Amino acid sequence: MSDPRFAAMKTEPWWWQEAPRPSIPNRPLPARADVAIVGAGYTGLNAALVLARAGRSVVVFDAEDAAWGCSARNGGQIADGVKPGFETLARRYGDEAARAIVAAGRESLNHTLAFVEAEGIACDLHRGGRLIGAHRPSRYDALARHLAEHARIDPFDWHMVPPGDMAAELGTEAYCGGAVMEHHASLQPAKYANGLIRLALAAGAAIETGTPVLTLAAARDGSVEVTTARGRLRARDAVLATNGYSGPIAPGLRRRVIPIGSYMIATEPLAAETMAKIMPRQRSISDTRKVIYYYRASPDGRRVIFGGRVALKETDPAVSAPRLHREMTGLFPELAAAKVSHSWLGFVAYTFDEMPHIGRRDGLWFAMGYCGAGVAWASWMGHKLGHKVLGAAEGATPFDDLAFPTRAFYRGDPWFLAAAVAWHRAMDRWGP
Repeated sequence: MSDPRFAAMKTEPWWWQEAPRPSIPNRPLPARADVAIVGAGYTGLNAALVLARAGRSVVVFDAEDAAWGCSARNGGQIADGVKPGFETLARRYGDEAARAIVAAGRESLNHTLAFVEAEGIACDLHRGGRLIGAHRPSRYDALARHLAEHARIDPFDWHMVPPGDMAAELGTEAYCGGAVMEHHASLQPAKYANGLIRLALAAGAAIETGTPVLTLAAARDGSVEVTTARGRLRARDAVLATNGYSGPIAPGLRRRVIPIGSYMIATEPLAAETMAKIMPRQRSISDTRKVIYYYRASPDGRRVIFGGRVALKETDPAVSAPRLHREMTGLFPELAAAKVSHSWLGFVAYTFDEMPHIGRRDGLWFAMGYCGAGVAWASWMGHKLGHKVLGAAEGATPFDDLAFPTRAFYRGDPWFLAAAVAWHRAMDRWGP
């Protein structure tokens, strides 16, 4: 790339500089295991930890390195809640279920924070809160209504920031005010993933990397035959924990999640006075767009980590980097000359009802569809899923009996994504 701002850019996550993917030696596959888990990300590793600590024999498979996917590629923001508002949830599921769902969002965040601290996972946990910027005046009012609605059901510490007070929160004039959630937090996602890997291995779980699972077939005795690129094993239970990387081995689940690439850049180290000007509060930041931008300072406070979606169709990090840089500079003009050290992407999984889901389908346990809030949801859902496999009451969630919708003609390849992104961008610009 001829532009000097991108000339030395690496197309891998900046997080991996301090927390590279660990090398885990493969062992001969056992003939049998109590539980086989497909996917060594937050969901699979949290489930594996619960199961292994309960004395179950657990084998976790991943086609790549452990936590190679979005678990070590995301922005590290730890948020709570679901995207639909309480009134929408109440219309769908009834008042009682809606209240339980809202409360589960808070529980997912609190669980994740308490787990990281109790287990001593060194992952740069920062309880700095989150700022949501209103990109249009009408979104400021809508944001206030949404937060007030949820706070009535499950009180939490939040406040609106009028446009005239935004300078104390963020060094940009691009937003028409915003909202702060003081209880939100952030972490270094690859360090968190590596901590989970260490805990799962120490508990006795086996993690087999570079081992794609080719088929999952129900056996006559109710067990599942797992065929991998390195051989087969028979498991009493099988867990699908692939989220945005779900493939053809479970077509019924694959057609219920929509993989969407989310793209990120990291700047070179910036001057301390620049960082103090643009991000004086060291919060995680997002906005009210449907095609959202999210960003933060790196844990050492020296870089900007900036993410979002900048193409209708999936593209290459070398293509997305200049576009993300342009969006970042639109917020912070003083970063126009800043160099980009890293550009990468990871796949999140959305659902058609904008809700996470958990349960058992076609003989497989699963949890997926975190809609871009996977640090807390995947951690909590993986923990719950482990207890479900054990048959423990602790595995119960408000999502257990919810329908998991799909759409006609959808088989897991989101052919409609470009049109949907274009529509949401138009609504972000001209809609209510």
